[in-house]
Amino acid sequence: MTANRAAKKRVRARAAQTGESYTAALRHLRATEGAAIPMSTDTTATLRLAVAQTTPLHDPADSRAVRARGAEIRSLMTRAHDAGARLLQLPEAALCFPSKLLLSSLPGEVAESDWTRFDWDTHDAEAAAIGEHARRLGLWTVLGAPHRPSRPPPSGRPMLSLLVIDERGTLRTRYDERLLSRTKRTYMYEPGVDGVTIEIDGVTIGFLSGLEGLFGDLVSDYEAMGADLVLYSTAGPADPGAEQSLADSAAVAARQNGLWIGYAVHADKAPDAPAGVVAPDGSWVARCAQRAEPDLVTADVVRRPEGPGREWRREMLALHRERTGSAT
Repeated sequence: MTANRAAKKRVRARAAQTGESYTAALRHLRATEGAAIPMSTDTTATLRLAVAQTTPLHDPADSRAVRARGAEIRSLMTRAHDAGARLLQLPEAALCFPSKLLLSSLPGEVAESDWTRFDWDTHDAEAAAIGEHARRLGLWTVLGAPHRPSRPPPSGRPMLSLLVIDERGTLRTRYDERLLSRTKRTYMYEPGVDGVTIEIDGVTIGFLSGLEGLFGDLVSDYEAMGADLVLYSTAGPADPGAEQSLADSAAVAARQNGLWIGYAVHADKAPDAPAGVVAPDGSWVARCAQRAEPDLVTADVVRRPEGPGREWRREMLALHRERTGSAT
């Protein structure tokens, strides 16, 4: 949990307890706690975001192809930097999105994954090289990748994560996919637990992965946490003909919640639903080429101001969840 997220939770808790508006509660806590509530009311904060689509790879043992994916990503990072981007968003499992069959402990069947089949050494070396390139460019980079925790869960499975690499090449935070598909949950990955936010240049950012864009409550939760932008990184839907479904869900969620959404997807889905950026009104302000090849686009994301409409929506949702016992 970031300090900013904790501060916003205190604001919401006071508003619920006293009946004050979100802004009134914010003013009170800022007056009494000062810098402990580091929430700017500046609405001019702007972040130039680059969103990419990348070539998918499904063979977990193909070391040469993993290195090629790493080189492709670093080339996109350089393009993003040259376009003036401050942050680059990459898709889910951008270096390798392993096939459930190639990873299976029972050849030819879908069964518990054998992660010794995954070339961790090459994968981690490429991830480290991406971090070093981020440092050289001074570019924040969000990389989708399987992640082995320092204390693996009893299942021995990794998380399917979004690694947030800062401008110094350091892993600043990590988002672990929470709502896994049936196959991922049954055979492949350990689910994450919490939403994650981080602030870059005054813009508060949340994260989603995989099929989580289909769950509007997760986007609403980020809006309640004060997010301006949600980065949704996916490999795209597995079902042929369903490529547009996740992109449509991203656009609807942006409009319903008044959020910017970055939609990064594997390039094989691009002919029908390429990567891009959705504005708070649900319109696509930038989209990659509708071709099955790597590409990126940039857009200037502006911090969303607090206001009566945003406060009302947040308060009504909090009251509904309190009445129904829903988790926030």
